[in-house]
Amino acid sequence: MGIRLGPFGSGLTSRRHIRGSSLLLVLLIFTILFPLKLMPANKRELRAYLRAQRTALSAQQQRQHAQALAQGFLQAPSLLKHRHIAFYLPQDGEIDPRPLMQVLLKRRHCVYLPVLHPVSHHQLWFVRYHTKMPLIANRFGILEPQLTAYGHRASNRLPAWALGIIALPLVGFDSQGGRLGMGGGFYDRSLAFTRRAQGNKPLLLGLAHECQKLDDLPVEPWDIPLQGVLTEAHLYWHNGKG
Repeated sequence: MGIRLGPFGSGLTSRRHIRGSSLLLVLLIFTILFPLKLMPANKRELRAYLRAQRTALSAQQQRQHAQALAQGFLQAPSLLKHRHIAFYLPQDGEIDPRPLMQVLLKRRHCVYLPVLHPVSHHQLWFVRYHTKMPLIANRFGILEPQLTAYGHRASNRLPAWALGIIALPLVGFDSQGGRLGMGGGFYDRSLAFTRRAQGNKPLLLGLAHECQKLDDLPVEPWDIPLQGVLTEAHLYWHNGKG
């Protein structure tokens, strides 16, 4: 089920730049070779196609989508009721949640960011974010909170099960709650506990551009499904959520 959101906003700052002609060429080639109805099942090809889709968006489109994403979230009582929410810092054309993060901070929500676990392989910590917090690039070149004494202090972190919402970046999504990530498996491993029948569980919400939606994605047994996806145009719910 899709819920139509309001009109685009404007006036946001962004560090996105218009991508080079090579990315547009990749997108054109994949569009010719793999029309949407005949998309390849190979995850590597899907990632290349969908990443080309989102990086082909102009800086203005990225700003508009970020504003519309924030507006859509703020119009959804089922999302706003949660106080502890994890987001991410965007890269590689991902939809930008930072305008939304700033609004939620002003409304006294607690915002968290994922950090690569310093010990456990392929696991994430969720560190409480504030605007003056120092950020560093991790080994993948993704900005994350610097694990100084602040980040190591348990009172400044929450385990994934204690969060109200975890907003996940993604490369692609489908109407069944399937999520295609970058392939590292960090979220799948960190959220494996959500498969248990009992215990607290966060709402898993994908954030994406509408152009990243497909009819069906190839999924593996270890892939963690999403309960919903928010784009610049719709809020999709899956598995009876919402």
